[in-house]
Amino acid sequence: MSYPDPPYQQPSGPSPVPPASGPGSPQPVPAPAPAPPGYGPPPAGYPAPVPGSGPPGQPYPGHPAPPAPVRSNRTGLLVALVGGALALVVLAACGIGGFLWYRNRTAEADMSALVNYRERAPEVLSQEHREGEITYPMTPPAGGPHSFRWQNCNGDVYPAPIADGNAVHSLEHGAVWITYRPGLAASEVDKLAARVRGQEYLMLSPHPGQNVPISLQAWGYQLAVRDADDPAIDEFIQRYRITASIEPGAPCGGGVTTTVD
Repeated sequence: MSYPDPPYQQPSGPSPVPPASGPGSPQPVPAPAPAPPGYGPPPAGYPAPVPGSGPPGQPYPGHPAPPAPVRSNRTGLLVALVGGALALVVLAACGIGGFLWYRNRTAEADMSALVNYRERAPEVLSQEHREGEITYPMTPPAGGPHSFRWQNCNGDVYPAPIADGNAVHSLEHGAVWITYRPGLAASEVDKLAARVRGQEYLMLSPHPGQNVPISLQAWGYQLAVRDADDPAIDEFIQRYRITASIEPGAPCGGGVTTTVD
């Protein structure tokens, strides 16, 4: 059994216009797509964007970058001037301090008691080598005939007296021999030992025959002082250690280290 087709229904509304066909026929233009929200030209009257309001570190599109800030040279100049002034102050202070130190040191180191046997009695400064006990015109001896062996004098601190003849031989090599009277306060002996210990061409020992608290000997020179803080001690060492040698280059090591007690 067959059913008849439904009756034709006319669509409501305007009839669609069929596209034109054929050469020279105008083609329809598609409608533009709607802009996403937030895009598109700003509405009329919208203020112009301010330069620099674009992404961080970049100018807004279409506007020139703002000029880079110009650093002033005033700060650098001020720092340089202050630094230079401080440097001058430091240099001046060092120069004045050094001058005062030298002046005070020279003034305090009283060398008026120095005995110069090279000028006063050069005849007693024989370099003769002798065996046995030797008698000297000064106590402790500051030069003259001496033993064949020298006393070790590389900063040696002897707790007991040493032989005069060996010590004088060390003076011939350029040593400074510091002696002290037995019974000198231990604190004074410690100060003397601190100057001597570990220093080449220096030695320290007690000397029973001397009548002054402390005596210093170099070949041909002698100085007596009363205490271990006397600046003349350092002055004497500076003047005559090694320089007073009459055998330049002779060693202070390799000598005897024995004492007489």
